[in-house]
Amino acid sequence: MTGFDPAAFLPDDLLERIRERAAVHDRDNTFPQQDLDELRAAGYLSILVPAERGGAGLSLEQAAVLQQRLATAAPATALAINMHLVWTGVAKVFSDRAVPGLEFVQDGAVAGEVFAFGISEGGNDLVLFGSDTDAAPQDGGGYAFTGTKIFTSLAPVWTKLGLHGLDTTSPDAPKLVFAFVDRTDAVATSDDWDTLGMRGTQSRTTRLNGAVSAPEHVVRRIDPGPNPDPIVFGIFSVFELLLASVYTGIARRALELAAAAAQKRRSKKTGAAYSQDPDIRWRIAGMALAYDALPPQIAAVARDVDALADHGGRWFTLLSGVKHRAVVMAKQVVDEAMLVAGGGSYFSANELSRLYRDVLAGMFHPSDPESAHSTAASAWLGPLEA
Repeated sequence: MTGFDPAAFLPDDLLERIRERAAVHDRDNTFPQQDLDELRAAGYLSILVPAERGGAGLSLEQAAVLQQRLATAAPATALAINMHLVWTGVAKVFSDRAVPGLEFVQDGAVAGEVFAFGISEGGNDLVLFGSDTDAAPQDGGGYAFTGTKIFTSLAPVWTKLGLHGLDTTSPDAPKLVFAFVDRTDAVATSDDWDTLGMRGTQSRTTRLNGAVSAPEHVVRRIDPGPNPDPIVFGIFSVFELLLASVYTGIARRALELAAAAAQKRRSKKTGAAYSQDPDIRWRIAGMALAYDALPPQIAAVARDVDALADHGGRWFTLLSGVKHRAVVMAKQVVDEAMLVAGGGSYFSANELSRLYRDVLAGMFHPSDPESAHSTAASAWLGPLEA
């Protein structure tokens, strides 16, 4: 990434404004509209769109660095924007591999459209490999979707929702259908996002009541179950890497806050700054050693996606593994930062208190710890015997 300057896309003054608003949105349980407005004005929604289509033409590796930087200011804003970037990232995976079908996502991102991610469903541990949402074929090639999606980040502001559903009625059924729908009266958004952390994402429940996707926005029809189709690889790769980036950014900020607290706090016993206490120094060193491992891992795997590397069946272990390690590391680092900063970090107004709550969301994103371990075990030991 020689010559890449993250501050050119996320200037310090913009980050500081976003950081100042983060506590307010967490306290009031509101969506960070000003963050979105400023990021849109800065061209951030189209960072992964090729330059020839009007975007910044960044690589996935570069976008991952930017998402780490954004998460140091406001994890919820970064996580919400992640879901838009996932779709523009999938469009990049498609275009890099000469697969047509998502050009409208790239053009829409340049025009300021906001794409949300409507894949998660309550109790559906198949995730990308199945859906409880009904996809009913329409005359002309469109689909009408009926079902419930959960954790729909960007709920108050999205203009198009990328989703999947199961077609059980076509002659070649069953087929898993990936498509995009507009915000219409057939889409109902519940105001039910009252959570422990990541409150600014406003990842509300979405109910689809025959929401229609136009034929040109039906992206893929594939067989249910594990599938090498580019839509599955595209979503999984970009989703996992950008998630890992957000949680790695949280760890970075926690480490910064812990180091600042150690410099500021002084021992009544010795009169020295806590930064001179061997135990505190050891604790911060452990945090740094854990954090330092993740940015290079994210960069390496993202670079391989950009370079069209062929890892075959290893891809899913590599991708789920880096996301899993990032979340585990971030939780550990935030825990340690709370101890370094002392009892003051337990108060709601303290930034570390918010990071402590935000980082917990990482365990609920796919791939969860069970799925990540199952994927790794199958890669090394083969599938479970029937």
